[in-house]
Amino acid sequence: MLLNNKIDSKQSSFFAHLARTVLLAFLLTFICARVIVFLIMSRQIPDLYLHLGGTHVHHLNYGIFLLSAVGGYLLLVRPAGRKLAKAAAFYGIGMALTFDEFGMWIHLGGSYWQRASWDAVIVLAAVFGLIAFAPSLKKFRPHYWLTGVALLLVVIIFFFMLYKSFSYAGKHIQPKLQKIESTAPH
Repeated sequence: MLLNNKIDSKQSSFFAHLARTVLLAFLLTFICARVIVFLIMSRQIPDLYLHLGGTHVHHLNYGIFLLSAVGGYLLLVRPAGRKLAKAAAFYGIGMALTFDEFGMWIHLGGSYWQRASWDAVIVLAAVFGLIAFAPSLKKFRPHYWLTGVALLLVVIIFFFMLYKSFSYAGKHIQPKLQKIESTAPH
């Protein structure tokens, strides 16, 4: 029994490490993608976009291909240890590249700065954060559930306030971002 607890503990620790790797890769890639796109659109750095036959290839496509490759690798090779940790990092990168442009899935041809993309990234980051740092359900105690409910209420209030602030900021910032985007290289 003690040996099983040690194995479960090691597996749980490695799982948490993988989840943290996904979260870190996801957040860093999202931040880098947003900064690079803004710098390109504001003409602070050269146009780094891939254009094929006059068509701009959005970075969500790179994410889709990367997620497909990671899925195939995990399915066919079934890596362990460091190779699995590297796959987790590439998974996080692929998720960030894909969901950074989530709004374009819904509104094809829409603006890069769509609110849906931001919301999708926030939700995914929260889910990855919970997976990475929350205790397993087996270890949940009643006070965890009470804390979870309280936290849920705080998050709901926070997102309501965030929505209001984005609505206000959107009236002032959105026109400037659209102007930058309309004059940016496509």
